[in-house]
This record gives sequence, C-alpha cells and structure tokens, in this order.
Amino acid sequence: MAEIVLCRIDSRLIHGQVMTKWVNQSQANKIVVVSDELANDEFMLEIYLLSAPAGVKIECYGIEDTIKHWNEDQFESGKVLLLLPDLKSMKQVYDGGIQVSQIQVGGLGGAPNRKVVFQNITLDDPDTEILEELNGKGVSIIFQTIPEDSPMKFDEILKRYRS
Repeated sequence: MAEIVLCRIDSRLIHGQVMTKWVNQSQANKIVVVSDELANDEFMLEIYLLSAPAGVKIECYGIEDTIKHWNEDQFESGKVLLLLPDLKSMKQVYDGGIQVSQIQVGGLGGAPNRKVVFQNITLDDPDTEILEELNGKGVSIIFQTIPEDSPMKFDEILKRYRS
C-alpha cells in the first residue's frame, strides 16, 4: 500500500516548485496527478510524464479512475505526492474514499469572483464551502506555496476571505 506523504492542491499541477522542492521535502517517489482534463490530453500528458526527475514515477488519472485505483490497490507502493488542480476534485476523491488527514493548498489562480487570500492563492464561495466541509470532517488544511513559507492555517485564511 502506498503512503500519501503530501496532498497538494495546485492549479498548475506539475511545475518547477513541485518537481524541485515539494518532491524533495516530502521525499515522494511517486506523483499521482488527478485531472480529468490532463488524463484525456495525450500530448500534454506525455509532457508531464517526461518531466519526472530521476527516481520519481508520475501517474495521471481522471477522478473516477483515481478513486478506483485507490480503492483497489491504494496506488500499489511508494511515497505519493497526490496532486489535484482544484478543491472540487479534492472533494470528489475524498468522498470516493481517499480520506487524507491533511491538505496543502498551494496555488489556485485568479478569476472573476475570486478573492486573493494568501500570495497567489484565491478562493471563491464554492471553494470555502468545500474547505469548511473537509475541515469539519477533521482534515487539517494549510496554505503554503513553497516550503520556505510558513504555512497558514485554514481558520486564518477563512478570516481573510470573509473580511
């Protein structure tokens, strides 16, 4: 059975910080990307798969396939960095059985009706509802863009969002 060592929400999915900083800090040897869009784009998927540093395996599944793989074999073995593009996807996999104890929100880009709450991280009402639900189920939620930043807890983020 694999161990999920980091569950990160980042709309950019795999990028330099994930590959050079978070993989090292978490000591992950496998990245599982959860994205219906990426799983269905053969060209972009190939680019992501080729971006893996030595010794790190990358797998990409759509939401339903991720849930299926977790429930059947729990991603086989290794230390997994579970990477999702948004909180809606996180809620779906959590409800499907991947009940992580901590979520790191690391990058949610801007759009209309979104409010900046921490560096480049924005939230909207549906996001805060999901976070409140997960928090109410005992999931620890932190906001942190890079390892050098001090993580900010969800209750402080929620105060910023509502102010």
